[in-house]
Amino acid sequence: MELYQLKTFAAVAETGHLTRAADRLHISQPAVSAQIKALEEELEVRLFERGPGGMALTRAGTRLLEQAAKVLATAEELRNAAKALKGEIAGRLRIGTVGAPEFIRLGEFSSRAVDRFPLLELEFHAEVSGAALEAVRSGTLDASFYVGDLVHPNVVGVGLREMTFHVVAPAAWADRVRQADWPTLAAMPWILMPPISTHSQLARAMFREEGVEPTHVIEADQESLIANLVVSGVGVSLLPDPLALDMQAAGRVCISEKTVMSATLWFIYLRERANDPLIKGIVELIRSLWNPEKSAAAASRVA
Repeated sequence: MELYQLKTFAAVAETGHLTRAADRLHISQPAVSAQIKALEEELEVRLFERGPGGMALTRAGTRLLEQAAKVLATAEELRNAAKALKGEIAGRLRIGTVGAPEFIRLGEFSSRAVDRFPLLELEFHAEVSGAALEAVRSGTLDASFYVGDLVHPNVVGVGLREMTFHVVAPAAWADRVRQADWPTLAAMPWILMPPISTHSQLARAMFREEGVEPTHVIEADQESLIANLVVSGVGVSLLPDPLALDMQAAGRVCISEKTVMSATLWFIYLRERANDPLIKGIVELIRSLWNPEKSAAAASRVA
């Protein structure tokens, strides 16, 4: 099999469509179809189910995609190492983002990366934290910002800052929320991110600790959407500082006095890629931007 076939396999899996994959790869749709067919014949397994809605991975395809991603990552690392021998940091990095761009200083990060590594191409993908962690583990992302605990030994990271989360509610609910006990809070509608997210896991850990369960949960996958729903009077949620405090100061939300929760913001990557010139260069840039060595709250988990 050829690397280009694996790239096509990954592109079709991510986009779910032959045409979209062809656009991404800058080749024709028939070429994409032929490459997938040839790969399936060589592997002697069906990778996709074809349907009117697009291409869906089979169970075998899902398992083999992870292996394909590792092969592609290894090939990319080899190319990057060769370029590093010539004194260049060049290639493409797929980086996951979480939360608001300004919160993770994405603009500053991008600007410094362009200045320091002019041959480096950056590709950003918005994720919820849990999905970002899984994407780094599988090789779908090269690195990512991430909020939560690092529980997988093959994923390491640079601690950037501690985040504080508050229980927030519509401003009009202030009298009901500020001193409300936990059964009262749990009875209100809650707006949470998908279960894989750190946001949802923090909230549900809080519920377990207090011995309650929310009776009505509304799912939203973006922090900005959650903030808008809270302001609009839909329900209660968790929001981080400084967003929660800024919104309260503006009279848009109220904050419960019951609970403050914390989690760490990380920049994560695979342990096995720590010496990849691209990863090494971008991690050094992250360190210089956030200056975590001088922050008492930040730490690098490399052991």
